[in-house]
Amino acid sequence: MTEFVEGPALAALSCGKPAYLVVLIPGGDVDAQAMLDLALGWAPAMPKADFVTLQACEAEASWEGLDLFLDEMLARRRLPDSHLALVGFSDGATLALRVGLGRRSAIAALVAFSATAYDAEFETHAQPPLLLVHGEADRISPYQSMLAFKAALKEKGAPVWSFRRPGLGHAIDDDGVAAAGDFLARHVVHPAPAQHDHAHS
Repeated sequence: MTEFVEGPALAALSCGKPAYLVVLIPGGDVDAQAMLDLALGWAPAMPKADFVTLQACEAEASWEGLDLFLDEMLARRRLPDSHLALVGFSDGATLALRVGLGRRSAIAALVAFSATAYDAEFETHAQPPLLLVHGEADRISPYQSMLAFKAALKEKGAPVWSFRRPGLGHAIDDDGVAAAGDFLARHVVHPAPAQHDHAHS
């Protein structure tokens, strides 16, 4: 049995074949539908993106299983890794980090809300643009552990940013959602190739 299934999804607003895939990985007390609700605010800036939530079929679903499932999802849409983004919350964010940093080629963007574990020993084959959103009052996963993880990745030359949320616990707030949406729109949506004007060349 596969370790993951696709949960609630939001099809590309452009109605054509999706050009990008944003996979949302729930965790903690945030379920798949709540994760998809976040995408409602992001979709207008990314009209060619499919937003799909993932649901684990097993309590101890592995990051290797997720890696293979992402391969299948991309293959069905005939999209490369460079058109994939991962967004996770809590233990879903930890899973997103393991997979996003461990894939053979870099994905377009990776957003982790309040990951439960930040391990500087995560394999970092790829270095996708990464945004770490974390509450300073998080009692489940200390804010300082995120800062240490960020510093370790920066030592490796990774393109990583963080967004601190003063007073926020283990949760997602509106400012964090807005920052994630801006980050995704900036890194996932590839600009159209410039049209060369041969008349003046």
